[in-house]
Amino acid sequence: MIKYALKCSQGHEFDSWFASAASFDEQVARAQVSCPVCASPQVAKAIMAPALAHGDRIEAPSAEERARDRAALRALRHYVMGLTEDVGTRFPDEARKIAEGASEERPIRGQATREEAKALLDEGISILPLPLVPDDLN
Repeated sequence: MIKYALKCSQGHEFDSWFASAASFDEQVARAQVSCPVCASPQVAKAIMAPALAHGDRIEAPSAEERARDRAALRALRHYVMGLTEDVGTRFPDEARKIAEGASEERPIRGQATREEAKALLDEGISILPLPLVPDDLN
């Protein structure tokens, strides 16, 4: 079965079910479909939004899963902090110097505004934000 949104020549809109797309075409060709408002047999498919199958619903992670994810983020931050030099707010300038070869190449971390980070990326300098664990902000 298939449901179509239909519209008659007078502009009335209505829905109807058909066994198949071919069945709709056959019935319209034989004038067996008519508008329920004005009885016009001049009916065509109207524009309609597709019906999408929802499938399985995504469930919120359990408390254990959230705790595991927070622990993994903390471990990642700890690992990165141990490998990098903190250059603080000098990060954008230092990243440019490293990219240009004016400063020794080494892993650094620091702070940059959104605009500074975008400028670095636009210049082709690869940077990556270090995720914060929401609990660490409290």
